[in-house]
Amino acid sequence: MDLAIFWFVLIAVLWTGYLVLEGFDFGVGMLLSILPRGGAAHGGPENRDKERRVLINTIGPVWDGNEVWLLTAGGATFAAFPEWYATLFSGFYLPLLIILVALIVRGVAFEYRGKISDETWRRRCDLAIQVGSWVPALLWGVAFANLVRGVQLDDAHQYVGGFWALLNPFALLGGLVTLVLFLLHGAVFVALKTSGELRERACRLASGLSYVALVVAGGWAVWAQVAYSATWTWAVVVVAAGALIGVVVATRRSREGQAFALSAVVLVAAVALIFGSMYPDVMPGLDGGPSLSIADASSTPYTLGVMTVVALILTPLVLAYQAWTYWVFRRRLSVRDIPAPAGLTWQRVKDAAF
Repeated sequence: MDLAIFWFVLIAVLWTGYLVLEGFDFGVGMLLSILPRGGAAHGGPENRDKERRVLINTIGPVWDGNEVWLLTAGGATFAAFPEWYATLFSGFYLPLLIILVALIVRGVAFEYRGKISDETWRRRCDLAIQVGSWVPALLWGVAFANLVRGVQLDDAHQYVGGFWALLNPFALLGGLVTLVLFLLHGAVFVALKTSGELRERACRLASGLSYVALVVAGGWAVWAQVAYSATWTWAVVVVAAGALIGVVVATRRSREGQAFALSAVVLVAAVALIFGSMYPDVMPGLDGGPSLSIADASSTPYTLGVMTVVALILTPLVLAYQAWTYWVFRRRLSVRDIPAPAGLTWQRVKDAAF
C-alpha cells in the first residue's frame, strides 16, 4: 500500500509537469491570433506573420518534449494502476479521443507550417494550432473536475454515467479554469521569451487575464473545497490564491519572471487540490456511490517495486536533460530574428509529386 500511495503521488507529479509545461504551450497556441498585429501602424500582414512565427518559435524547441510528460503519466497509470487506466480511458473515451485528435492536428501544424510558402497554407496551419490548443485546454479541466466531483461507477468499477453527464456545471467551470490559467500562463511566457512591442502587448494582456483568473479559479477552488475536498486542502487553496494575487502584482509591474514562477505555482496547487480531493480513491463515486480506491486499482507489489527502481534511476536524467534544453533556448526572440519564409511553393510541391 505504501508503494501504491507513492505512485499515486508520482502520477500527480507527472501531471503537474505536464500542466505546467504544456500549459504555456497551449497558452501560446491560443494567443496566435490575439497578440500579433498586422494593421498599417504595425507593418501590415507581413508583420503579423512574423509575430506569429515569433510566438511559435518561443515553444518550437520544447513543445514536443513537454508532451512527453503526458505519455509518461498515461504509461505510469497503465502500469501502476491498470484498473484506474481501464475505467478512466473507457469511461472518458470520447473527450480523451477529442483531446488526442486535437494534439495530433496541432503537432502536424507546428511541423508543416513553414514547409510551404503560401499564405493560405499558413493560415490553415495557424487555425489548426489554435484549435489544437483551445480544445485540450478546455477538456482537460472538464476531465479533472469530474474526478474531483466523482463519477457514476457500478460495482464492477465501470463508468456508467455517459458522455453528457461529464458536462455538468462544476466540470464546465473547471474547464473554464484551465482555459483561463493556460491563457495567463502562455501570455506570461510570451512576455518572458520576447522583446519589443510584442513583449509589451503580452504583459498588458497577462495583467488583464490575471484578474479574470483570480475570479474564475478562485470561485471554482472554493466550490471544490467546500463540496468535495478534505480539510487539509484548504492550505492548497490559500497557496493558490496567494500565488494568483502575486501574479496580479507581478504582471502590473512587468516582472514576467516572477509572474511565470507564480503562475506555475498556481498550476502545481491546482493539481494538489485535484489529487488531494480524490484521495484515497483514484476515481471517487458520485454522491457516495461506488468508487475505485488506490488499493483496489493498484498493480502487485512486485510490479510497483520494479517500477520504483526504474523511476528513481531514470527520472533525474530526464529532468536534467529537459532543464538543459530550456537553458540552451533561453534567449528572448523578436521579429528581427525571423528570416524571410523559405518553404516550397505549391507549384514546386506539385512538380515534385507528379
